[in-house]
Amino acid sequence: MKPPPFSAVSDEEIQHAAALLRSGKLVAFPTETVYGLGANALDADAVARIFEAKGRPHTSPVIVHVGDQEMAAKVAASWPTAAQMLAQKFWPGPLTLVVPKTAVVPDIVTAGLPTVGVRMPAHRLALALIRAAQVPVAAPSANRFTQLSPTTAEHVREGLGDRVDYVLDGGPCDLGIESTVLSLAGEGPVQLRPGGISRQQIEEVIGPVITGEHAPKGPHESPGMHLRHYSPRTPVFLVETGRVPQEGRGAYLEISDPPERKVSEAITMPGNAREYAASLYRILHDLDAKGYDWIAVEKPTGGAEWEAVLDRLRRASSTGLEDQGQ
Repeated sequence: MKPPPFSAVSDEEIQHAAALLRSGKLVAFPTETVYGLGANALDADAVARIFEAKGRPHTSPVIVHVGDQEMAAKVAASWPTAAQMLAQKFWPGPLTLVVPKTAVVPDIVTAGLPTVGVRMPAHRLALALIRAAQVPVAAPSANRFTQLSPTTAEHVREGLGDRVDYVLDGGPCDLGIESTVLSLAGEGPVQLRPGGISRQQIEEVIGPVITGEHAPKGPHESPGMHLRHYSPRTPVFLVETGRVPQEGRGAYLEISDPPERKVSEAITMPGNAREYAASLYRILHDLDAKGYDWIAVEKPTGGAEWEAVLDRLRRASSTGLEDQGQ
């Protein structure tokens, strides 16, 4: 994956943002997935400001972003062989590895669990910021909790306003969907959240991976495990065969099936899972601003490469296929 350029961001801006992180402030910054809301991961008070700004429950841990393997070693108490193999293959990249944490990682980062999610982002600006700050950076998506993840700096400003101390504008995110989260803290690898690296890609490196799809009642091992997540304010309906809601004004995202009735706006989505993911949040943000009564989305019917997209659509939808008897 080729990281996006950040030629419009000066070194002075990066150094300023890094100094803010070291002083306990919140900095929003782009990664190849979505924009993150960053704080010094070793500063419990700073991380607490993330939860306050997002309205995030303390049962949901935040991912720790690192600039190199040496920084990862500061937060990981152990580094299994599988972790090393995956990091060599996919880092920098959209893969978060959950491993036992060291004592320097505050409990607020990990929802009180003995494990921490670690990733090295594949974005030049994100890496430059982390390395300039010289601290690991705790960073969930830079949006209000359960709402649409931001893929531009403007999305961050619209969603968080003055809750964030500084926004580094690195342009649109390239991947547009969150990282895969894989736990290596148990007897075998468990995919806790599908994302930018497919389960098939991971299995080609370390062998079989099981999935953990149900959110526990207590602390979660991974972000993004709530049943409702990644949601615009406008109700979203995941549909088949063009069966859009019959009342109100709405927009329809189609791949191959046209809507059964006239809609206010129809958008043809890419038939390629990667291209679909890259455009999904941006399009939902745009439609959410238009005041429609609903957004209907044709359910993608592809194979394993669509796993992450389907996960986001199911969690975003107010009424899924099961509720509509489909």
